[in-house]
Amino acid sequence: MFTGLIEAVCVVRSVSPGSGSGGGSLVVELGAPAMDCRPGDSVAVSGVCLTVTGFQGTTATFGLSPETLEKSSLGALRPGAKVNIERAMKVADRFGGHIVQGHVDGVGTIRAVRKLGEFADIEFAAGPELLDQMVVKGSVAVDGVSLTIAGMDPGSFRVAAIPETLNRTTLGNAHIGAQVNIEVDILVKIVRRQLEILLPQQQPLTVERLRRMGY
Repeated sequence: MFTGLIEAVCVVRSVSPGSGSGGGSLVVELGAPAMDCRPGDSVAVSGVCLTVTGFQGTTATFGLSPETLEKSSLGALRPGAKVNIERAMKVADRFGGHIVQGHVDGVGTIRAVRKLGEFADIEFAAGPELLDQMVVKGSVAVDGVSLTIAGMDPGSFRVAAIPETLNRTTLGNAHIGAQVNIEVDILVKIVRRQLEILLPQQQPLTVERLRRMGY
């Protein structure tokens, strides 16, 4: 499990998407976070939970499964690209951010970036399968960064990024058209699933229906 509080922004050394059903691999220069990592550990790379398969110095190799390549943007990375890194939290760690599993639900696209002094308002385009599981003031992980949803519009959601977030994550270089990994809040997913079981299937669960029900 992760918290969405990024430890470091690291550089991709190589990426091999693989072919067919074989998956691929990703090599990242971890730097300082590598000092407390070993093969078999879980590391969130831009929001995707990956397993370390090997080390060469402080450079880590991760396996990329076909599911990971299908659900995330990692297969489109190129050498020199920067990624957000967070190691799995320890039991005794202070719990900041929110519960992040590293199980990406889909890929979104940066639609707009509005600078407000040292702050930024960032809008992300996303599909209904993601937006229907979001609520204003709820949590969302974008490229592994724990964020609060500031607003929602048809086809998109917005976050207000503080200077600390912009300085310590890849969101500081956010640009229109860039793809991002999105993981919706697990608590919302659980509530949605239970309501889908309880409610008639011919009436799909939507954000508007939840509002009418008082959620």
